[in-house]
Amino acid sequence: MAATPREAIARVSAVRTLVPDVLEADLDLTEPLTLAFEAGQWISVPFGPKQVRAYSIASSPRSPARLTLCADVAPDGLGSRWFRRLTAGAEVCFKGPLGGFVRPPEERRTPLFVAEEIGIVPVRAIIAELAPGAAATLIYGAPDHRRPYDVELRERARDAGGFAYHPVSGSDVAAAVERLTQAGTDIVAYAAGGAAMIKRVREILLARGLDRKAIKWERFW
Repeated sequence: MAATPREAIARVSAVRTLVPDVLEADLDLTEPLTLAFEAGQWISVPFGPKQVRAYSIASSPRSPARLTLCADVAPDGLGSRWFRRLTAGAEVCFKGPLGGFVRPPEERRTPLFVAEEIGIVPVRAIIAELAPGAAATLIYGAPDHRRPYDVELRERARDAGGFAYHPVSGSDVAAAVERLTQAGTDIVAYAAGGAAMIKRVREILLARGLDRKAIKWERFW
């Protein structure tokens, strides 16, 4: 069962650039000292009475004292500018964990993951919690120079026999889903990215015979 969201405070311990315009920030919890969450969830950072921004948790729930956030700061909006200004020692107030884009421990169907651009963050977090050698497929659409975690995912595909990794351009995501799925396949799908991509992927998978409840999605834009 997902943990109840709560108000929390943390301090930034490190900020890293993963690829152009994609940053990671480590947040060490101070209140509470640990936060229970599930892979795939996110936190909400307030920027005023009616303005908040959501950031996916990139780190593992097995390390509840530190949260790692990952964000695409290219849009240069309110949240992007805030993330760019984060430095070690900065205090961050937030609410979390939030979101139902998670893989239940009792799930036995083979997962198909479809990620577009920064949508890779919750997808990669879920993949990291899969059992070694577990069967899974990831289709990741982004330009070659804009794929955070690409090296890690390639290594997993090489070392974990059941994991298949298919990096493609953003425009080729739907074609890859069509090519790599079959009618009646016993899979559960997780799609994260833009609304247009999610809509098209859902159409393809529904046409393949998947039940609507077997397609989970997280919209980023």
